[in-house]
Amino acid sequence: MGARRGIAARIVAALVLAVLGPLAWAQQPAQPAPRGTAEDPALEKRVTGLAHELRCLVCQNQSLAESNAPLAVDLRNQIREQLAKGASEGDVREFMVARYGDFVLYNPPLKASTVALWVGPFVLLVAGAWFLWRRLARRREPEPALSEAQRSRAAKLLE
Repeated sequence: MGARRGIAARIVAALVLAVLGPLAWAQQPAQPAPRGTAEDPALEKRVTGLAHELRCLVCQNQSLAESNAPLAVDLRNQIREQLAKGASEGDVREFMVARYGDFVLYNPPLKASTVALWVGPFVLLVAGAWFLWRRLARRREPEPALSEAQRSRAAKLLE
């Protein structure tokens, strides 16, 4: 009976860790903009617009505007500083691409190094459709007919 309690306690402990463990990876909420920038809503609108066009390098499935990662907060602050100094959105975008590559853009330009990003999903879709068609075509093939000798042998085995 004592061994069962030990096993049950271990199972409960494992379940608690499995449920509560991911909470250890939770991130801090987004930091507010530095002081003095709230006075310029036009600048904040430009920062937010540009941050939506750039990918978070930590999260990779979120834009800089959506991410709470410390790097994303730093990059938003850097965008804000550059725009406040008079740089255009294009200048900031070029700076980010020069520093982090085309991957930082949510819509990377079509060129030799990004062709896989644009064509890859379509190639995978066509390959998957072809594979599915081949699998279904093999299933439709009729089973070969039995010869008379095979039928009589089967009948004798079933008797």
